[in-house]
Amino acid sequence: MLFRLSFKNSNRIISVLTRRLVSTSSRNNDTVSANVCAKTKVDKNWVSYGYEYNSKEADRTAMHSIMFASVTLCLVVGGFFFAYMPDYSLRDWAQREAFLELRRREQKGLPLIDPNFINPSQMHLPSDSEIGDMEIIV
Repeated sequence: MLFRLSFKNSNRIISVLTRRLVSTSSRNNDTVSANVCAKTKVDKNWVSYGYEYNSKEADRTAMHSIMFASVTLCLVVGGFFFAYMPDYSLRDWAQREAFLELRRREQKGLPLIDPNFINPSQMHLPSDSEIGDMEIIV
């Protein structure tokens, strides 16, 4: 037989006890009450974050630890590493060299981009018979 006792003090449940009556002998009706529920305080409004379903403190600790690791370590430290990592593709160097070349051409009065970047005498183009019916996209 199960029964539940609750005591109210100033409109608040102080404790909830759940006990089970166990018969000790078949001859007489001596009974002993055993505590079925180990927890005496029940938090009705607690919703687990999904890390620990039995302990509110362990659930919150796991959630805060994982959020600290993911946000602080991954985003902040990862962003810092990404911002200050070396330029392996040498894009900054190529852009700096292009600006230096533009300044040199402006000072000498040359066009910024030479129309004959490659000497036309060194270029070998296929003849019309070699091209045939092939589509030419310019």
